[in-house]
This record gives sequence, structure tokens and C-alpha cells, in this order.
Amino acid sequence: MITVTVYTRNGQMAGFRMSGHAGYAESGSDIVCAAVSILVINTINSIESFTQDVFRCRKDEKKGLIDFRISSELSRESRVLLQAMMLGLSGVQEEYGKKYIRFQTEEV
Repeated sequence: MITVTVYTRNGQMAGFRMSGHAGYAESGSDIVCAAVSILVINTINSIESFTQDVFRCRKDEKKGLIDFRISSELSRESRVLLQAMMLGLSGVQEEYGKKYIRFQTEEV
């Protein structure tokens, strides 16, 4: 199962931690993992390319871990990009079920 921990700061999303593997199919054929990975990686790349926000990103491919936190003031663009990512992730959960992806929140 993929667990997405949404980091919030002052009531706003300020990052996330994604860990685990969906287990929908064999490694290399898991469309749930692929969808989640694309959404998450595109969001990080977009924040890096289109904003001046300062962030840190830690990853461990074997563990299926990406830990992303914006440490600067959160720009409007980053808020929109993070909300769009969550919309996509929620869509994946709706389509494939809660047994493959779950969400939780943590105040930072």
C-alpha cells in the first residue's frame, strides 16, 4: 500500500511524504504505482521549474519513499500544484480503491 502523508503548515499543504508500493501488480507492471509516481514527480519538477519556493526532497527508490517539504513561504503557484497533485492522487484512489493508496495528515 502507498501511504501519502500530507504535511500542513498553518492550515495549508506544505509538502508530502509518499511511502510504500501499491501492490496492484508485479513491479514494472503496477499501473497504480506508475500513476502515483508520475503525479508526484511531475509536481516536484513543476515546483522547481515554475516557482522560487525553497524545498528539500529526500528519496529512496527501494523503499518507495519521497519526502518533499517546502521550507520557504508557500507561493500561490506551489499551492495550486500541490492541490492538483492531490486531486490526481484522490482520483487514483477512487478508481483503484483504498487498499492501494491511503492518505493521512501531519502538522509540521
